[in-house]
Amino acid sequence: MMGRPDTPQDRGCRVGISFFILGLGTLLPWNFFMTASLYFQGRLNTTEWSNGTVVVRKEYYFNNWMTLLSQLPLLLFTLLNSILYPRISEMKRIAGSLVFIFLLFLLTAALVKVPMEEDRFFSVTMATIWFINSFGAVLQGSLFGLVGLLPQKYSAIFMSGQGLAGTFAAVAMLLAIASDTDSETAALGYFITPCVGTLVTLISYLVLPRLEFAQFYLDKSSKYEPGTTDELLKGNTPVENGKLNGHSNGSVPSGTEKGEGPCEMELESCPDKTKQAFLSLEPEEQKQDKATVIEVFKKIWVMAFCVTFVFTVTLSVFPAVTVDVRTAFPGKWERYFISVCCFLTFNISDWLGRTITTLVQWPGKESRLFPVLVVCRVVFVPLLMLCNVQERSFLPVFFSHDAAFTIIMILFSVSSGYFVCLSMSYAPQMVQPKDAETAGALMTFFLALGLSIGAGLSFPLRYLV
Repeated sequence: MMGRPDTPQDRGCRVGISFFILGLGTLLPWNFFMTASLYFQGRLNTTEWSNGTVVVRKEYYFNNWMTLLSQLPLLLFTLLNSILYPRISEMKRIAGSLVFIFLLFLLTAALVKVPMEEDRFFSVTMATIWFINSFGAVLQGSLFGLVGLLPQKYSAIFMSGQGLAGTFAAVAMLLAIASDTDSETAALGYFITPCVGTLVTLISYLVLPRLEFAQFYLDKSSKYEPGTTDELLKGNTPVENGKLNGHSNGSVPSGTEKGEGPCEMELESCPDKTKQAFLSLEPEEQKQDKATVIEVFKKIWVMAFCVTFVFTVTLSVFPAVTVDVRTAFPGKWERYFISVCCFLTFNISDWLGRTITTLVQWPGKESRLFPVLVVCRVVFVPLLMLCNVQERSFLPVFFSHDAAFTIIMILFSVSSGYFVCLSMSYAPQMVQPKDAETAGALMTFFLALGLSIGAGLSFPLRYLV
């Protein structure tokens, strides 16, 4: 019996770079529309003079509707996941979604130069946001499934790309503002940027199957049949990165060629993790049915609650409330204030919070303190509402200085990224390995639920200010 060939190497980190770009591309739509809120408000909330006073002719609440219509498709397509995905091929789902996102961004860029009545522009923009995020939801779910076929570190690379998508959009907006061109041309350049980014994302996906390292894992996953002992002994499933009983090239010990079963292998000489991994692939274990969704939910309900609550708090005030904060230092700085202190600060701090979890994971997944700290994040809602949000109707301004708003935003976003990342990583650890996929799907649903609830709450909270 011949052992399998050596696992190919990711030469030049080409597969890693591809998945980083794919992660970046999945969240470009949401971040570019969110960061461009000042452009949309400028076209929608037109002003006129009334009795010597400048008043807004009509309030469209763009940020609230944009947030809601961005998150509802994510929730909807998460619910339709089990119906849609098996019926449509991976190529159609991923490449097709990227093509439609590209075309919708082209439409948004073209509308910059098209004069349009406010109500019609609002309707077209909301429809564009709905469809572009619907395709984005399909894209994100499909890519999560694809990256799951590769070693775990590629999932981290993919999520790192997602974490930096917001920073990419914020920097693009800053460059557009800082340019010497008129606002219309700057907006056109801003929306052309995600068109280019989406094309690069599409090229990265199309190139991926041609890379030997990606081919190895994608082909192997399609041939693997769980529960078949002979296939396991051939090495078609990696154990501890392809090392079985000390054989780094994936070959099995010679004893197995004489008909000896796995129990007769020299497992005592294996590291504990290798021994456990191999034993977990026994046919008897493979025959066990997966737990039901209800059974899995009973084990991870605390983490499901935590990820829902974190995003409910975050989306209830960001960006619907935070984007209307005004600087205490009017002048040239006013042009950059929201882009820097709101969007750039949030995205960098959120990414930092997610990165911290690779070094520190506290509290533990069984700690009662974990959900308590998550609930305590609700304090950021009144804190941000008491910043210098304009226009306001009911609440006073308690934190008028830019530094106060920036510090609150840093703590708000670092804690958001930290607790979301911990919740998502803890949940699969609380169930049996065979139920980890179900736990991940449930957590994705509750993540989307938190985003949608937060988007809905942004309407009354903005009104209360």
